[in-house]
Amino acid sequence: MNDRSGDFNLCFACGKDNPIGLKLNFSYDGKQVKSEFIPGKYHQGWRDITHGGILYTLLDEATAYAVLCHGVDSCVTVKSQIKFINMAPLEIPIQISAQVTNATKRLIEAEGILCLKDNTVIAEIKSLFYVKGHTNKAVLCNMDRVIADSAGIHFAAWQEVFSSRGVNFTKDEFTRLSNTCPFSIIHRVLGKNLSKKFINDLLQKKERIYYKKLRGNVRAFPNAINLLKVIKESNSKVALISSESKKSIELICSELKLEGIFDTIISNRDVPESKPSIKAFLFAAEKLEVKPENCVVIEDSPFGIQCAKRAGMKCLAVANTYNMQELKAADRVINSLEEIDLIRLMFKLS
Repeated sequence: MNDRSGDFNLCFACGKDNPIGLKLNFSYDGKQVKSEFIPGKYHQGWRDITHGGILYTLLDEATAYAVLCHGVDSCVTVKSQIKFINMAPLEIPIQISAQVTNATKRLIEAEGILCLKDNTVIAEIKSLFYVKGHTNKAVLCNMDRVIADSAGIHFAAWQEVFSSRGVNFTKDEFTRLSNTCPFSIIHRVLGKNLSKKFINDLLQKKERIYYKKLRGNVRAFPNAINLLKVIKESNSKVALISSESKKSIELICSELKLEGIFDTIISNRDVPESKPSIKAFLFAAEKLEVKPENCVVIEDSPFGIQCAKRAGMKCLAVANTYNMQELKAADRVINSLEEIDLIRLMFKLS
Protein backbone atom coordinates (compact mmCIF):
# COMPACT_ATOMS: atom_id res chain seq x y z
CA MET A 1 0.00 0.00 0.00
CA ASN A 2 1.28 3.46 -0.85
CA ASP A 3 -0.89 6.29 0.50
CA ARG A 4 0.34 9.82 -0.11
CA SER A 5 -2.50 11.62 1.68
CA GLY A 6 -0.60 11.82 4.99
CA ASP A 7 2.64 13.37 6.20
CA PHE A 8 5.58 12.92 3.82
CA ASN A 9 8.18 13.67 6.47
CA LEU A 10 7.83 10.32 8.27
CA CYS A 11 7.47 8.16 5.16
CA PHE A 12 9.89 5.23 5.38
CA ALA A 13 10.94 5.69 1.76
CA CYS A 14 11.14 9.48 1.33
CA GLY A 15 10.56 11.09 4.73
CA LYS A 16 13.33 13.44 5.79
CA ASP A 17 12.46 13.03 9.51
CA ASN A 18 12.38 9.23 9.63
CA PRO A 19 15.61 8.16 11.39
CA ILE A 20 15.54 4.65 9.90
CA GLY A 21 14.09 5.67 6.51
CA LEU A 22 15.66 5.55 3.06
CA LYS A 23 15.32 9.34 2.60
CA LEU A 24 14.77 9.11 -1.15
CA ASN A 25 14.83 12.46 -2.91
CA PHE A 26 12.88 12.37 -6.18
CA SER A 27 12.82 14.83 -9.05
CA TYR A 28 10.51 15.06 -12.06
CA ASP A 29 11.54 16.21 -15.54
CA GLY A 30 8.07 16.29 -17.06
CA LYS A 31 8.20 12.67 -18.19
CA GLN A 32 9.97 10.57 -15.59
CA VAL A 33 10.46 10.52 -11.85
CA LYS A 34 14.11 9.93 -10.96
CA SER A 35 16.26 9.38 -7.91
CA GLU A 36 19.38 7.63 -6.70
CA PHE A 37 19.94 5.37 -3.71
CA ILE A 38 23.14 3.92 -2.27
CA PRO A 39 22.37 0.80 -0.21
CA GLY A 40 24.41 0.34 2.97
CA LYS A 41 25.11 -2.54 5.33
CA TYR A 42 21.71 -2.23 7.04
CA HIS A 43 19.92 -2.77 3.71
CA GLN A 44 21.40 -6.16 2.93
CA GLY A 45 19.73 -9.53 2.56
CA TRP A 46 22.35 -12.10 1.60
CA ARG A 47 25.87 -10.96 2.42
CA ASP A 48 26.90 -7.85 0.47
CA ILE A 49 23.66 -7.96 -1.55
CA THR A 50 20.78 -5.49 -1.23
CA HIS A 51 17.60 -7.01 0.18
CA GLY A 52 14.83 -7.59 -2.36
CA GLY A 53 12.30 -5.85 -0.13
CA ILE A 54 14.38 -2.68 -0.25
CA LEU A 55 14.53 -2.88 -4.05
CA TYR A 56 10.76 -3.26 -4.19
CA THR A 57 10.33 -0.26 -1.89
CA LEU A 58 12.46 1.88 -4.23
CA LEU A 59 10.28 0.94 -7.19
CA ASP A 60 6.97 1.24 -5.36
CA GLU A 61 7.89 4.73 -4.18
CA ALA A 62 9.08 5.84 -7.60
CA THR A 63 5.94 4.67 -9.37
CA ALA A 64 3.77 6.30 -6.69
CA TYR A 65 5.54 9.63 -7.28
CA ALA A 66 5.05 9.23 -11.03
CA VAL A 67 1.31 8.90 -10.36
CA LEU A 68 1.31 11.98 -8.12
CA CYS A 69 2.99 13.97 -10.89
CA HIS A 70 0.17 12.91 -13.19
CA GLY A 71 -2.33 15.07 -11.32
CA VAL A 72 -3.26 12.78 -8.43
CA ASP A 73 -3.57 13.99 -4.85
CA SER A 74 -3.41 10.59 -3.18
CA CYS A 75 -3.24 6.98 -4.34
CA VAL A 76 -2.81 3.40 -3.10
CA THR A 77 -1.01 0.51 -4.74
CA VAL A 78 -3.49 -2.13 -5.94
CA LYS A 79 -1.04 -4.63 -7.37
CA SER A 80 2.57 -4.86 -8.49
CA GLN A 81 4.48 -7.26 -10.69
CA ILE A 82 8.23 -7.06 -10.06
CA LYS A 83 10.95 -8.81 -12.01
CA PHE A 84 14.39 -9.19 -10.37
CA ILE A 85 17.07 -9.42 -13.05
CA ASN A 86 20.45 -8.86 -11.40
CA MET A 87 21.75 -8.58 -7.84
CA ALA A 88 22.37 -5.10 -6.40
CA PRO A 89 25.71 -4.87 -4.54
CA LEU A 90 25.95 -2.76 -1.39
CA GLU A 91 27.59 0.68 -1.52
CA ILE A 92 26.98 0.97 -5.27
CA PRO A 93 24.57 3.74 -6.46
CA ILE A 94 21.25 2.54 -7.83
CA GLN A 95 19.53 4.70 -10.45
CA ILE A 96 15.74 4.80 -10.01
CA SER A 97 13.22 5.93 -12.65
CA ALA A 98 9.48 5.55 -13.22
CA GLN A 99 6.71 6.87 -15.43
CA VAL A 100 2.97 6.57 -15.99
CA THR A 101 2.05 4.32 -18.91
CA ASN A 102 -1.75 4.39 -18.86
CA ALA A 103 -4.44 6.26 -16.95
CA THR A 104 -8.19 6.35 -16.43
CA LYS A 105 -10.13 8.42 -13.95
CA ARG A 106 -9.71 5.89 -11.11
CA LEU A 107 -6.85 3.59 -12.15
CA ILE A 108 -3.32 4.44 -13.25
CA GLU A 109 -0.61 2.10 -14.49
CA ALA A 110 3.06 2.93 -13.99
CA GLU A 111 6.37 1.26 -14.74
CA GLY A 112 9.70 1.60 -12.99
CA ILE A 113 13.25 0.39 -13.39
CA LEU A 114 16.40 0.11 -11.25
CA CYS A 115 19.80 0.27 -12.93
CA LEU A 116 23.45 0.61 -12.05
CA LYS A 117 25.36 3.50 -13.61
CA ASP A 118 26.66 1.18 -16.35
CA ASN A 119 22.99 0.54 -17.31
CA THR A 120 22.92 -2.96 -15.81
CA VAL A 121 19.24 -3.57 -15.05
CA ILE A 122 18.60 -4.72 -11.48
CA ALA A 123 14.80 -4.91 -11.42
CA GLU A 124 11.68 -3.78 -13.24
CA ILE A 125 8.14 -3.23 -12.01
CA LYS A 126 4.66 -2.77 -13.39
CA SER A 127 2.13 -1.43 -10.90
CA LEU A 128 -1.52 -0.48 -10.78
CA PHE A 129 -2.70 2.33 -8.49
CA TYR A 130 -6.15 3.26 -7.30
CA VAL A 131 -6.72 6.99 -7.36
CA LYS A 132 -8.20 8.25 -4.09
CA GLY A 133 -8.38 11.87 -5.18
CA HIS A 134 -7.35 14.12 -8.05
CA THR A 135 -5.31 17.21 -7.41
CA ASN A 136 -6.95 20.55 -6.78
CA LYS A 137 -3.83 22.63 -6.36
CA ALA A 138 -2.71 25.82 -8.01
CA VAL A 139 0.46 27.79 -8.62
CA LEU A 140 0.28 31.59 -8.65
CA CYS A 141 3.19 33.60 -10.00
CA ASN A 142 4.30 37.02 -11.16
CA MET A 143 5.33 37.72 -14.72
CA ASP A 144 8.11 40.25 -14.16
CA ARG A 145 11.15 39.10 -12.16
CA VAL A 146 9.76 35.57 -11.78
CA ILE A 147 9.03 34.34 -15.32
CA ALA A 148 10.17 37.16 -17.59
CA ASP A 149 13.47 38.92 -17.05
CA SER A 150 11.92 42.22 -18.10
CA ALA A 151 12.70 44.41 -15.09
CA GLY A 152 15.60 46.03 -16.91
CA ILE A 153 13.32 46.97 -19.79
CA HIS A 154 10.81 48.51 -17.38
CA PHE A 155 13.61 50.47 -15.70
CA ALA A 156 14.92 51.79 -19.01
CA ALA A 157 11.42 52.92 -20.03
CA TRP A 158 10.78 54.68 -16.69
CA GLN A 159 14.21 56.26 -16.78
CA GLU A 160 13.54 57.71 -20.25
CA VAL A 161 10.14 59.04 -19.16
CA PHE A 162 11.42 60.72 -16.00
CA SER A 163 14.50 62.04 -17.79
CA SER A 164 12.17 63.95 -20.12
CA ARG A 165 10.85 65.67 -16.96
CA GLY A 166 14.35 66.50 -15.78
CA VAL A 167 14.43 63.81 -13.07
CA ASN A 168 17.23 61.27 -12.62
CA PHE A 169 15.54 57.96 -11.81
CA THR A 170 18.01 55.52 -10.25
CA LYS A 171 18.14 51.72 -10.21
CA ASP A 172 17.79 51.70 -6.41
CA GLU A 173 14.59 53.76 -6.64
CA PHE A 174 13.20 51.42 -9.27
CA THR A 175 13.94 48.34 -7.16
CA ARG A 176 12.29 49.92 -4.13
CA LEU A 177 9.17 50.87 -6.11
CA SER A 178 8.99 47.88 -8.43
CA ASN A 179 6.19 46.18 -6.50
CA THR A 180 3.90 49.21 -6.55
CA CYS A 181 1.45 50.17 -9.29
CA PRO A 182 2.51 52.63 -12.06
CA PHE A 183 0.38 55.41 -10.53
CA SER A 184 2.25 55.08 -7.24
CA ILE A 185 5.62 55.18 -9.01
CA ILE A 186 4.73 58.47 -10.70
CA HIS A 187 3.45 60.00 -7.46
CA ARG A 188 6.50 58.87 -5.50
CA VAL A 189 8.90 60.32 -8.07
CA LEU A 190 7.12 63.46 -9.26
CA GLY A 191 4.89 64.30 -6.30
CA LYS A 192 1.22 64.19 -5.36
CA ASN A 193 -0.18 67.31 -7.03
CA LEU A 194 -0.48 65.93 -10.54
CA SER A 195 -3.50 66.08 -12.81
CA LYS A 196 -5.17 62.92 -14.00
CA LYS A 197 -4.47 63.89 -17.62
CA PHE A 198 -0.78 64.46 -16.89
CA ILE A 199 -0.48 61.02 -15.25
CA ASN A 200 -2.34 59.25 -18.06
CA ASP A 201 -0.19 60.96 -20.71
CA LEU A 202 2.97 59.95 -18.84
CA LEU A 203 1.78 56.36 -18.49
CA GLN A 204 0.95 56.13 -22.18
CA LYS A 205 4.39 57.46 -23.03
CA LYS A 206 6.03 54.94 -20.73
CA GLU A 207 4.00 52.10 -22.25
CA ARG A 208 4.97 53.09 -25.82
CA ILE A 209 8.65 53.14 -24.89
CA TYR A 210 8.34 49.86 -22.98
CA TYR A 211 6.60 48.02 -25.83
CA LYS A 212 9.20 49.23 -28.31
CA LYS A 213 12.09 48.09 -26.12
CA LEU A 214 10.38 44.81 -25.20
CA ARG A 215 9.88 43.33 -28.66
CA GLY A 216 12.65 40.90 -29.43
CA ASN A 217 14.51 41.65 -26.20
CA VAL A 218 12.61 39.92 -23.41
CA ARG A 219 13.84 36.56 -22.16
CA ALA A 220 12.62 34.08 -19.60
CA PHE A 221 14.51 33.19 -16.45
CA PRO A 222 16.19 29.74 -16.60
CA ASN A 223 13.71 26.84 -16.22
CA ALA A 224 10.72 29.20 -15.84
CA ILE A 225 8.89 28.16 -19.00
CA ASN A 226 9.70 24.47 -18.60
CA LEU A 227 8.45 24.53 -15.00
CA LEU A 228 5.17 26.18 -16.04
CA LYS A 229 4.62 23.57 -18.75
CA VAL A 230 5.30 20.70 -16.35
CA ILE A 231 2.87 22.16 -13.79
CA LYS A 232 0.25 22.47 -16.51
CA GLU A 233 0.81 18.91 -17.70
CA SER A 234 0.40 17.64 -14.13
CA ASN A 235 -3.22 18.89 -14.18
CA SER A 236 -2.50 21.55 -11.57
CA LYS A 237 -3.88 25.02 -12.25
CA VAL A 238 -1.69 28.02 -13.02
CA ALA A 239 -2.51 31.70 -12.49
CA LEU A 240 -0.54 34.76 -13.50
CA ILE A 241 -0.79 37.79 -11.22
CA SER A 242 0.63 41.06 -12.51
CA SER A 243 0.34 44.78 -11.85
CA GLU A 244 0.82 45.28 -15.59
CA SER A 245 -1.86 45.95 -18.21
CA LYS A 246 -3.51 43.19 -20.23
CA LYS A 247 -1.69 44.42 -23.35
CA SER A 248 1.69 44.20 -21.65
CA ILE A 249 0.97 40.70 -20.35
CA GLU A 250 -0.27 39.51 -23.75
CA LEU A 251 2.83 40.91 -25.45
CA ILE A 252 5.21 39.10 -23.11
CA CYS A 253 3.19 35.87 -23.40
CA SER A 254 3.47 36.17 -27.17
CA GLU A 255 7.21 36.89 -27.06
CA LEU A 256 7.84 33.91 -24.75
CA LYS A 257 5.25 31.65 -26.41
CA LEU A 258 3.25 31.21 -23.20
CA GLU A 259 -0.21 31.25 -24.78
CA GLY A 260 -2.48 28.62 -23.23
CA ILE A 261 -0.32 28.07 -20.15
CA PHE A 262 -2.34 30.13 -17.66
CA ASP A 263 -5.80 29.13 -16.47
CA THR A 264 -6.44 32.71 -15.41
CA ILE A 265 -4.60 36.02 -15.68
CA ILE A 266 -5.08 38.80 -13.12
CA SER A 267 -3.98 42.22 -14.40
CA ASN A 268 -4.14 45.73 -12.96
CA ARG A 269 -7.55 46.09 -14.58
CA ASP A 270 -8.95 43.19 -12.55
CA VAL A 271 -7.47 44.29 -9.21
CA PRO A 272 -6.21 47.90 -9.23
CA GLU A 273 -4.78 47.61 -5.71
CA SER A 274 -1.10 46.73 -5.65
CA LYS A 275 0.87 44.94 -2.94
CA PRO A 276 0.69 44.72 0.04
CA SER A 277 -3.01 44.18 -0.80
CA ILE A 278 -3.86 40.46 -0.97
CA LYS A 279 -6.94 40.92 -3.15
CA ALA A 280 -5.21 39.76 -6.34
CA PHE A 281 -4.08 36.52 -4.66
CA LEU A 282 -7.52 35.72 -3.26
CA PHE A 283 -9.22 36.70 -6.53
CA ALA A 284 -6.96 34.31 -8.46
CA ALA A 285 -7.76 31.45 -6.06
CA GLU A 286 -11.47 32.21 -6.42
CA LYS A 287 -11.24 32.21 -10.23
CA LEU A 288 -9.40 28.88 -10.16
CA GLU A 289 -11.85 27.42 -7.62
CA VAL A 290 -8.95 26.39 -5.38
CA LYS A 291 -8.76 27.00 -1.64
CA PRO A 292 -5.97 29.41 -0.58
CA GLU A 293 -4.28 26.70 1.50
CA ASN A 294 -3.91 24.63 -1.69
CA CYS A 295 -2.13 27.44 -3.53
CA VAL A 296 1.61 27.90 -3.92
CA VAL A 297 2.83 31.38 -4.81
CA ILE A 298 6.15 31.94 -6.60
CA GLU A 299 7.42 35.38 -5.63
CA ASP A 300 10.57 37.47 -5.82
CA SER A 301 10.00 40.17 -3.19
CA PRO A 302 9.34 40.58 0.54
CA PHE A 303 6.05 42.33 -0.30
CA GLY A 304 4.94 39.36 -2.40
CA ILE A 305 5.86 36.88 0.33
CA GLN A 306 3.93 38.92 2.86
CA CYS A 307 0.85 38.89 0.62
CA ALA A 308 1.05 35.14 0.03
CA LYS A 309 1.32 34.33 3.73
CA ARG A 310 -1.48 36.74 4.68
CA ALA A 311 -3.66 35.10 2.04
CA GLY A 312 -3.06 31.70 3.68
CA MET A 313 -0.90 30.37 0.84
CA LYS A 314 2.51 28.73 0.74
CA CYS A 315 5.29 30.69 -0.88
CA LEU A 316 8.41 29.84 -2.84
CA ALA A 317 10.75 32.82 -3.17
CA VAL A 318 13.32 33.11 -5.94
CA ALA A 319 16.22 35.52 -5.44
CA ASN A 320 16.05 37.21 -8.83
CA THR A 321 15.74 40.72 -7.34
CA TYR A 322 16.35 40.56 -3.58
CA ASN A 323 18.95 38.54 -1.69
CA MET A 324 18.01 35.31 0.08
CA GLN A 325 18.16 36.85 3.54
CA GLU A 326 15.52 39.43 2.58
CA LEU A 327 13.25 36.60 1.39
CA LYS A 328 13.59 34.33 4.44
CA ALA A 329 9.89 34.67 5.42
CA ALA A 330 8.97 32.38 2.50
CA ASP A 331 8.44 28.65 3.02
CA ARG A 332 11.49 28.08 0.87
CA VAL A 333 14.03 30.36 -0.82
CA ILE A 334 16.05 29.46 -3.91
CA ASN A 335 18.57 31.28 -6.07
CA SER A 336 17.04 30.15 -9.35
CA LEU A 337 14.04 28.22 -10.66
CA GLU A 338 16.60 25.71 -11.90
CA GLU A 339 16.68 24.45 -8.29
CA ILE A 340 12.99 23.50 -8.23
CA ASP A 341 10.81 20.91 -9.95
CA LEU A 342 7.20 19.77 -9.67
CA ILE A 343 7.76 17.46 -6.70
CA ARG A 344 9.67 20.02 -4.62
CA LEU A 345 7.17 22.73 -5.51
CA MET A 346 3.88 20.91 -4.97
CA PHE A 347 4.64 18.25 -2.36
CA LYS A 348 7.80 19.22 -0.46
CA LEU A 349 7.94 22.99 -0.32
CA SER A 350 8.47 23.37 3.42
